[in-house]
Amino acid sequence: MMAKSGKEKNTKNKSKHSKLMNRKKNKLRNEKELRAERLKAIVKASQNKID
Repeated sequence: MMAKSGKEKNTKNKSKHSKLMNRKKNKLRNEKELRAERLKAIVKASQNKID
């Protein structure tokens, strides 16, 4: 058997998929951080109200 000649199989789709998955993961991470910051701000505001 000889190695296949021609275009490599599946490399474009893999890179495209990993790019999209990374974009999705980054988006989720950023949303999580934003939520945490908003929650901290709300908690701080409520503590200031009580004092």
